[in-house]
Amino acid sequence: MDPVERLYLDAMMEDPAVPAHSLRPQLLAGARARRRPAVPTAAWAEPYAGRVAAMDALLASAVDDDWSRVIVEGWTLQELVAHLAAKDGLLASSLGAPVLGPPVGAVDSLSRTHEVQAYERSRSPEQTRRDWRAQADALCRHVAELPPTTQATLDGVEAVVSDQILGRSLETWVHTADAAQMAEIRLPDPVVGHLHPMSDLCARLLPWTMLLSGLDGSGRTLHLTLTGEGGGEWRVPLGVEDSGPGEPDAHITADVVKFCFLLGGRGDPAEFPAELAGDLSLARDVLATAPAFSGP
Repeated sequence: MDPVERLYLDAMMEDPAVPAHSLRPQLLAGARARRRPAVPTAAWAEPYAGRVAAMDALLASAVDDDWSRVIVEGWTLQELVAHLAAKDGLLASSLGAPVLGPPVGAVDSLSRTHEVQAYERSRSPEQTRRDWRAQADALCRHVAELPPTTQATLDGVEAVVSDQILGRSLETWVHTADAAQMAEIRLPDPVVGHLHPMSDLCARLLPWTMLLSGLDGSGRTLHLTLTGEGGGEWRVPLGVEDSGPGEPDAHITADVVKFCFLLGGRGDPAEFPAELAGDLSLARDVLATAPAFSGP
C-alpha cells in the first residue's frame, strides 16, 4: 500500500480534534477499503503522485453531504475535483498522454474546467472521483517515460515538464487543504522529499510573479529563507533575464508551508507573517505579487 496514502488516512483516523461521538472514524475505516494502489512514476513526479494520493484518501472519506458542500470559488467538492481533472487533462494533452472526460474544446484551464464540470454534474461523485484519479494516474504513467526537461504547455505557459508537474502538485495540495478545512480534518504536511521541490519551485517563480504583476525586479536580488522541514535558503535574482543573483537587496524569512500557500493564493500578502530586512519596499513587493499565478 502506498505509504503516503496510508499516512494521510492514519492521520485522519488519529486526529485528536475529532469528537468521541463522531462517525468519521467509521467512515474513514470504510475509506481504507476503497483506496487505490499507487502508480509508479518518475522520481521528479513523486511530489505530484503524493498529493494525488493524499487527495484521494480524503475523498474516500467523503459522504453525500460532503460532495454538495461549497469548498472554494463557489464550487462544490465534486466541481472542485472536476477542476483538478480538467487541468491535469490539459497538461496530459500537451504531453500526448491520454485525456479523459469530454472532448477537449478549450485549451485555457477555466474554460476546460467549465466543460468538465458540466460533464461531471450528470454523474455520481464517485464517478467524478474515479475519473479524476484515473486522469492523474495516466499522467503519472506517461511522465515516467519522459526526461524532466521535456517542454509542456499549460494555460499558455511553456516550461519543462518537471516544473509543470510541481505546479500541479502545489495546486492539488492547496485544494486538498481547502477540502480538508471544510471537513474539519487536519492533515499532515507533505513529506520533506516532496515539500522541498515545491518550495524550490515557489522560490524560482518569484521573478515571474513580479513580472506578471507589472513589476520589474531586474538587477535586484532576494535572499529567501524558508524555515521548517522542506525549506531552505535561496538567492533569487528578481529579473527574469538576470544572468544570476547578486548581493541581496532584500531578505525574507518565512515558514515554508505558509509561503507555498501564499503562492497558492491562500492568505493576504499584506498580513503574511514574515521577517523582512534590507529594502523593505522590495520585500513587500515580492510578497504582494507572490500569488500572481494562483487562480481557479
